[in-house]
Amino acid sequence: MAIIEVENLVKIYKTGDVELRALDDVTCSINKGEFVCIMGPSGSGKSTMMNILGCLDVLTSGKYILDGLSIKGQNKAKLADIRNHEIGFVFQGYNLLQKADALENVEMPLMYRGVPSSKRKKMAEEALESVGLASQIHKRPVQMSGGQQQRVAIARAIVGKAPILMADEPTGALDTKTSVEIMQIFTALHNEGTTIILVTHEPDIATWSERVLRFRDGKLVSDEAAPKDVSKENEAKPGI
Repeated sequence: MAIIEVENLVKIYKTGDVELRALDDVTCSINKGEFVCIMGPSGSGKSTMMNILGCLDVLTSGKYILDGLSIKGQNKAKLADIRNHEIGFVFQGYNLLQKADALENVEMPLMYRGVPSSKRKKMAEEALESVGLASQIHKRPVQMSGGQQQRVAIARAIVGKAPILMADEPTGALDTKTSVEIMQIFTALHNEGTTIILVTHEPDIATWSERVLRFRDGKLVSDEAAPKDVSKENEAKPGI
């Protein structure tokens, strides 16, 4: 069953009299529980696609249905509510609060939901434990490695148990070993039923997914099964 349906999607940015067609007549769907990578060169439209699917930006024309709800025309408050309940986000730059520790960073989405403090803390602790950071909950980002910061960001994205996880170049700032560890966490979440949509320009990262959507010049130019790296032990880490 499709959790995301996009039909004839167009996104145009205007600067004075100049129009940039960032997405041009894109049609596709993503099923519940799928692990999909979005790929393409710089300026291809892949990040714009992610922003629209994540309700961080609005389409110019076309149709976008998210879990049965038409997104076009929704007001800012409704879009914020959708983001808070339906989608978890992970970014290349982590986007952590530098003055807050790991636990406080992970609690943040739950605060916006109005979850009571005691329950919020327990949920955040469980999320951090699930990504292997049970002993790091009171460290601030400056005290952590890049891989640890990205794990905090993933814990923050999954703490509210949103059915969709969107990640924009989540391994772009990490070394190969740490990237594998992060992708093992995504694989474990996928195996638990989370729908994962991941933007990457790295072919080896795409092999962790099931399906690859390739963009060029704002158009979806291919939609095919992801290539597999049979030499890689593509398994989840224990305890995730």
